[in-house]
Amino acid sequence: MSARPEAVADLVDGDWAACAAPLGFTLQDPSTGEPVGAAVGSDPARVDAAIAAATAVHESGVWSGLPATERADVLDAVAARVEAAGAQIAAIESFATGVPIAQTMPLSVILGGAFRLAAMQLRDGWLSSTMPREDGRLAHVDRLPWGPAACLVPWNAPAPMAAHKAANALAAGCPTIVKPSEYAPYGTQLLAQAVHAALAEARLPGGLFQLVHGDAGAGARLVGDPRVRAVSFTGGLSGGRAVAAACAYDIKPVQLELGGNNPLLVLPDADTAAAARAAADLLTTLNGQWCRALGRLIVPADRAAEILDATLARLATLRVGPPLDPGTDFGPLVHSGHRDLVAAARDTLVGHGGTAHTSLAVPDQGNYLSPTLVTGVDPAHTTHEVFGPVAAVHTYTTVDEAVALANGTPYGLEAYVSGSDEVAALAVARRLRAGEVKVNGSSVMSLHLFTPRPAWGMSGYSEEGTAETLRFFTNPRVVGVEGGYALHGRP
Repeated sequence: MSARPEAVADLVDGDWAACAAPLGFTLQDPSTGEPVGAAVGSDPARVDAAIAAATAVHESGVWSGLPATERADVLDAVAARVEAAGAQIAAIESFATGVPIAQTMPLSVILGGAFRLAAMQLRDGWLSSTMPREDGRLAHVDRLPWGPAACLVPWNAPAPMAAHKAANALAAGCPTIVKPSEYAPYGTQLLAQAVHAALAEARLPGGLFQLVHGDAGAGARLVGDPRVRAVSFTGGLSGGRAVAAACAYDIKPVQLELGGNNPLLVLPDADTAAAARAAADLLTTLNGQWCRALGRLIVPADRAAEILDATLARLATLRVGPPLDPGTDFGPLVHSGHRDLVAAARDTLVGHGGTAHTSLAVPDQGNYLSPTLVTGVDPAHTTHEVFGPVAAVHTYTTVDEAVALANGTPYGLEAYVSGSDEVAALAVARRLRAGEVKVNGSSVMSLHLFTPRPAWGMSGYSEEGTAETLRFFTNPRVVGVEGGYALHGRP
């Protein structure tokens, strides 16, 4: 399978235009390290025009005024267009990010699925409800769109995340502007082409769904504009802080899914092979470039060598290669600049007294970095997210000590527990400070389609989820007849 990226172009008020604003670096083919072309973004005037077009659509009510069932019909039509492009989007995502096609292809179910789930929620009446009063009258609760929404997504799985955010923003009635990471613009651009085609076929205005490109400057221009009334951001901690500060100034809702330093707590009774499989999976899924990846492997002191050896043996069996090869298990990092940052983080841990352990040989050419476990580092030096295939190993002698290590970072996105006694493992899981805790599991998917995806601490703010993201883009209004009586009961 091959993938050839198109020239980077933005979509503003129904008009596609090639981007030309230089961003100061060169995009790469992660598997070879060869340059693909200069990174470019939208001209600031195009970003401003997108905001103006979204504002005009919101004020017209042409979309938000449609009955929910009619919006649902449009979203199903969008889903069909997106699903038809799913394989192509998955391939270009692999090319741009280095993530193996064997992983991006299953994730492509999110692309059309996000729009179908949003449509289902509209038809099921999730945005409207009534509550009976004591006098028999009803209080009507309608969840209404905030207004123009900005959806900013990172480079590790940009198109699926853009689909999830945009589908829910549109379902809520919000004109939507999407900005993907400047390091992986291509997949989201293909997604935007499919969405735009379906909306144009429905004769909806071009300002309803738009795409802009760029770096943090373009994101700041979007987020900082008072006409943008809701912001959903997935990315790093520093970017999240900047987004939160900008939204605070305009008192507008913000949804942040940020980084994680996620623990895998291996209990004393855990099966060695199962624990090793979980550790290897968490270290290498999306090539280690995901917010729910392994940060701390926490193991019993008397089994540390056994579990480390088993994990390294598991890693050694992975097939390394180009991301578009269906047989590849582990691919290159997105860019040489990011590979260098991850390598520097690994070397810093070694500099703090750690020993780096690797078992998987990787090519010299391209942006590859062998998955690495680092032992012997004081936990005080392993509190930060690496966002790559590097994790620390810590040992414990009591379960209380293990729980303290698992909770010993400022993050709280995901946590994992491995143990043979599920009841005991669940009891430990309930002591961990994280938005989701999986017992004997390590997949990239949530425990349940309709459970929230919350974040604790520096991992984020305002939960995401199938229902939660739809609600985020709305604000409730309550309307009803009180009955005509004053405070003291007199007409």
